[in-house]
Amino acid sequence: MSSQLIRGIVKQVQSGDSVIIRGQPKNGPPPEKQVFFSNIIAPKLARRGGQGSEGTSADTKDEPFAFETREFLRKKLVGKEVTFRNDYQTTSGRDYGVVFIGKDTTGENISESLISEGLAEVRRAGAKQTDSELQIRLGALEDAAKAAGKGKWAANEAEKHVRNIVWNVENPRNFVDSLHNKPVDAIVEHIRDGCTLRLLLLPNHQYITLMLSGIKSPMFRRDAAKDGGKETPEPFAEEAKYFVESRLLQRDVKVILEGVSNQNFLGTVQHPNGNIAEALLRDGYARCVDWSIGIVTSGSEPYRKAEKAAKEKRLRIWKAWSPPKEQSNGTEKSFQAKVVEISGGDAMILKMSDGKSQKIFLSSVRPPRASDSQKEEGGDNSKGKRPLFDVPHLFEAREFLRKRLVGKKVNITVDYVQPKSDQYAEKMCCTIMSGDINVSEALISKGLATVIRHRQDDDQRSAHYDQLLAAEAHANKKSLGVHSSSAPTHRIAEVAGDPAKAKQFLPSLQRAGRVEAVVEFVASGSRTRLYLPKETCLITFLLGGINCPRGSRPTAGGVTSDAEPYSEEAHQFTRDMCMQHDVDVKVESLDKAGNFIGWMFVDGKNVSVALVEHGLARVYGGAERSEFYKELIDAENRAKDKRLNLWKDYVEEKPKEDVERPAREDTADRTVHLESVIVTEVDDKFQIYAQHEDQGPQLEQMMRDLRRELAANPPNDVGFNPKKGTLCVAQFVDNEWYRGKIEDVLPDGKMSVLFIDYGNKDDVAAENVLPLPSGFQHQPPQAKLYVLALLMPPEDDDYRRLALNAMRQDLLQGSSNGKFMVNFEYKSATGLDAVTLSLPGQKEDVGRNLVAEGFFIVEPRRDRRMKPLVDSYFTAQKAAKKERVSIDSR
Repeated sequence: MSSQLIRGIVKQVQSGDSVIIRGQPKNGPPPEKQVFFSNIIAPKLARRGGQGSEGTSADTKDEPFAFETREFLRKKLVGKEVTFRNDYQTTSGRDYGVVFIGKDTTGENISESLISEGLAEVRRAGAKQTDSELQIRLGALEDAAKAAGKGKWAANEAEKHVRNIVWNVENPRNFVDSLHNKPVDAIVEHIRDGCTLRLLLLPNHQYITLMLSGIKSPMFRRDAAKDGGKETPEPFAEEAKYFVESRLLQRDVKVILEGVSNQNFLGTVQHPNGNIAEALLRDGYARCVDWSIGIVTSGSEPYRKAEKAAKEKRLRIWKAWSPPKEQSNGTEKSFQAKVVEISGGDAMILKMSDGKSQKIFLSSVRPPRASDSQKEEGGDNSKGKRPLFDVPHLFEAREFLRKRLVGKKVNITVDYVQPKSDQYAEKMCCTIMSGDINVSEALISKGLATVIRHRQDDDQRSAHYDQLLAAEAHANKKSLGVHSSSAPTHRIAEVAGDPAKAKQFLPSLQRAGRVEAVVEFVASGSRTRLYLPKETCLITFLLGGINCPRGSRPTAGGVTSDAEPYSEEAHQFTRDMCMQHDVDVKVESLDKAGNFIGWMFVDGKNVSVALVEHGLARVYGGAERSEFYKELIDAENRAKDKRLNLWKDYVEEKPKEDVERPAREDTADRTVHLESVIVTEVDDKFQIYAQHEDQGPQLEQMMRDLRRELAANPPNDVGFNPKKGTLCVAQFVDNEWYRGKIEDVLPDGKMSVLFIDYGNKDDVAAENVLPLPSGFQHQPPQAKLYVLALLMPPEDDDYRRLALNAMRQDLLQGSSNGKFMVNFEYKSATGLDAVTLSLPGQKEDVGRNLVAEGFFIVEPRRDRRMKPLVDSYFTAQKAAKKERVSIDSR
């Protein structure tokens, strides 16, 4: 019977006397056949023991020269075209014969080559005599090999040619780390599927199972409940396996071990013709996988590029792929904007070029979250919870972003827009670049966020997703942030809204001078919420020295009051200037509600002054004693000059004396210009309060408007800080409300109030002192303060008391009912107008009468224009001395 010839390509060398031959592929993987070499005996390779149908078998070792024999055949045959002459077939179906290299039997006879190299021996017992000439030739070759001491016939060489095989690598993680990503020589022994290989590492003969990093190909699924556990291939699984087999099976390769998954290794296989993972991706036999692509030594970009090319060509696993729909909310794909606020650990608010605000989220980034135990402890009641401080690492994440981004311009690229759902609003997810730094990558590399695991078929992800995964792997390896076993705790004292607790903090804050703080929230132009890092507390802070327009707010009966003009502008100004900035604050006082009052500085600039300078606040009446009062007044004057905001309709009032009184100091004669006034009060300092009669109608109208406003919008003391110098509205003994200024806060809880439109004082219960409505704060006091010209009170306390009583008797209790004619004479040393008073229609000088009665001493004054008046006063004083009614003679 003639021998059958089989032509094909050697796929794999099974042992020293067996190979697998495959045909040419047609519409899928080609057929293959295992054949055995006839009439020779080759050393047997080691076999790994295991659990089989006949029980547990032990590991076996190589017979001497078994591996060398296999290697001889592997290097000579794998991937080569051969011709197999089938000499016979056993009852078990095995085909025995001779393998020739080439397309016919004229090529190299592999059996003869093995015998001549001393790697196999001729089978004599039970040999099939199908070719007696070949048998004779093999015997002769064997004799020659023995004589030459080749291969297994070498003397005392057997034990040197037995491998010490490591079937399992202990501690895979340490083994990978010890290699430091250096390439290792290897032989691909088996292909389980397109991305899983069995390798033999050289030179130490370690067997490992390797999963290709960064990719996943279709696999073979085994279902024990169906078809007796038969494997079912996923679409293109067989093709992907053949793709790898035809290129790598039993080839010499370099492998870079990059990671571990359970007991399997992750790595990259490098072949002289290229990276097999890239080839699989490029031909549509695999897809990128996020969980391992970050550890690919060569980087993920070539992988993503290859996958993208396969998708666009709709190759194999991508034949039904369709590109994601472009989603846009009208915003450009790339733009620049200024960061004004960090929200949580993955979002921020931008100020766009048109002045509008836009909230964006970091693409594919998940901020730190509360653990399940924390959620259980919190229950459903979230009141009083502060996630920023309570969730581990969230505060650190916020601070990382705040310190690097707030107030700076960044480059934004929109990666995707997450549509609105029942629970969440639409999200614009972006990559933020601060200079050359990817903010998301930097955040994740510090362990202050993690990467969202998107569905494998979800292309809505960060354009730098692989870099994010690599950053997360780095943080995880170093146990940073959320990957560490410990978590930072923040014990923050909530002082806002707690007057008792605020009082405990007040002394230390006042002593500290300027205190570092972070603005956490801006409620209005002058009200903020601060975090004080050194004091670890949260406080409400009110800007001192100014009155800001109030925004709309709920009033009694559930009615919302209208916002005052420019309240929104003031709010936005303070927000732009301060929100989430590092600031310095100087605490001066505390109001009833536990709100701290003082001064705030951003980059050295006083925020109160800035608001006033932009016409968004007025100088507060009680700011006179502040060290910043001059700055505030100067800023307000500049705003008035520019007619900014609150001052847009401002008309400067020229003082009457500037119009009607010439500059007396420069004139030769004293000028007399009388005005009618009503003296309302004489205080203990001999100062006179007087109302100008021509302004009486204005005063009456203002009082009517004030009482109407109080009836319509009753004031409350929320945020009101009564202290010396504070403007207020106070209830007098007649139960009517008048404008006032607090002179002192008394120990008994009452307040000494100066009623600024009348000049009188009274001690008023605290509940009857309320904030003055802003619309009545800028109008000047109607009771003006004067001193009588040329009068000096005596130094003796008893005489001073007599002098004060005499002045009050003449000015307040006389027949004139307080009505006098006043003439301005000069500015006193205290800055007050020094005046002379006379009765209407008479030339009698009240001050000169008091001197003539011996109650006051004349003040010497060297002023040529005042000489006649001074002389008349000294004449009166001389007469008083002569009549022994002067103080000096008593």
